[in-house]
Amino acid sequence: MDTRDLHDKGLKLRREMFGREAVEQRTNAFGAFGEPLQTVINAYAYGDIWSRPGLPLKTKSLAAVAMTAAIGRASELRVHVNGALTNGCTAEEIREILLLVALYCGIPAANEGHRIAFDVLRERGAV
Repeated sequence: MDTRDLHDKGLKLRREMFGREAVEQRTNAFGAFGEPLQTVINAYAYGDIWSRPGLPLKTKSLAAVAMTAAIGRASELRVHVNGALTNGCTAEEIREILLLVALYCGIPAANEGHRIAFDVLRERGAV
């Protein structure tokens, strides 16, 4: 598969997971300056890694929630909580993964993660 095919495949998956509007907003946020980064994200992150069959999207989403909470990336965590819900994760599963973040990465990371997840869950009517 060439890079263009990976890009298109990744863009399609991103739109399915996060919604067309959210993806377009992120894609266009930095205009032409950010275009090369968006190409990498579409082709390699979503066209390749997220599209691999070894783990279900639901599992990948829970891992992304845990990792983005652990490293304190609030904007990315919000995106991935939305994606986790789209990929079939429940509020309980998201809470449980954030409890693991508390255990292995610390209470401050988990507190912030819970706050962001709760906001998204409330916005989506999941709590």
